[in-house]
Parts: sequence; C-alpha cells; structure tokens
Amino acid sequence: MRLLEERILADGTVLGETILKVDQFLTHQVDYRLMKEIGRVFADQYADLGITKVVTIEASGIAPAVYTAEALEVPMIFAKKHKNITMTEGILTAEVYSFTKQVTSTVSIAGGLLSKEDRVLIIDDFLANGQAAKGLIDIIHQAGAKAVGIGIVIEKSFQAGRQLLEDLGVEVTSLARIKHFDNGIVSFLEADA
Repeated sequence: MRLLEERILADGTVLGETILKVDQFLTHQVDYRLMKEIGRVFADQYADLGITKVVTIEASGIAPAVYTAEALEVPMIFAKKHKNITMTEGILTAEVYSFTKQVTSTVSIAGGLLSKEDRVLIIDDFLANGQAAKGLIDIIHQAGAKAVGIGIVIEKSFQAGRQLLEDLGVEVTSLARIKHFDNGIVSFLEADA
C-alpha cells in the first residue's frame, strides 16, 4: 500500500536494527483517515471469504481492526491483555510473546463472543515473529471458529512471522513489507495489497 509506505518513510523512526517507531500515526497517535483506508483495503482483500468477525489484540491493533470491521460490516473483538472482573466464565486464553515489549502476556477473549459458525479475520499492527497472531489463532480455534485470514499493517519480513503463520495454513496480507533497515532507512518488499 503505497500510501502507508510513504507515511512510514515520512513519519516512522528506525530504532536499532529491528524496531520501527510509528507512533505518529499508528501505535500512539492514530491517523483515522489512514486507518479508514487501511480498513477498506483489508475489507476488499477479504470480501469474498464470508468474514463474520474481526479480531485483534489491544492496543495498537484496535484502530485498523475497527475500520476493517466497519468496512466489512461485522463486529470487532479485541483480546485483552489483562483480565477484568467481568470476564468470569468461558474465557479463551493464549500466551503471547511481544517482540517489541520483550514480555509474555496472557491474552483473553470472553467465550461467548466467538462461535463455531464464525469466520474470523485477524488484524494486527505489526508482524515480527508471529506470536500475537498465533495466539489469536489458538483462541479462535478454542472457540471452534475458523481463522480465514490475517491482515497486517506493517510486516517486518526479515523476521520469521509470516512463515510461521503460513505454516499454520492461514493467508497473510501485509500492507507494508519491510525488507530491512539500513542505517536508519527503511527498505520495502512488494506489499500484498
């Protein structure tokens, strides 16, 4: 997605050899116009798959996920990183390691929100090692639902996440695919959409 790549080049900051800071438009401050376009692109990509729910993990995946859900006209669910007192029965959980934060979290979705009839599109802000999406696939399977696709805003293609998810049999669509960082400069591969 050329618009996203241009925004990464204009407002993204490379930190070291593996981190891209995009807090000007995605991970802290949200550019709703860009997110709306991202949602439209994901919806167009998966329009024929009978998506019934969009799922993400809090927090930075919420903006692109909600706009994708809006474009598909389906509900959006976000997995919580912290259990609250209202989640008491049938909780679906998975352990997820965050590459950026270097911590493992238990993420959860209330059991009644997904069913075996659901065809789920996972949306996330970044794909690095694939652990967040893998955890969501696990939760979706616990509910008896089917993960039919994964939409990634920014993929770090130099890491192993895509291969992990494709090996699980789920189609991955990334709107920006980073080949590498070279002296603070982002190089892209061809995006999927």
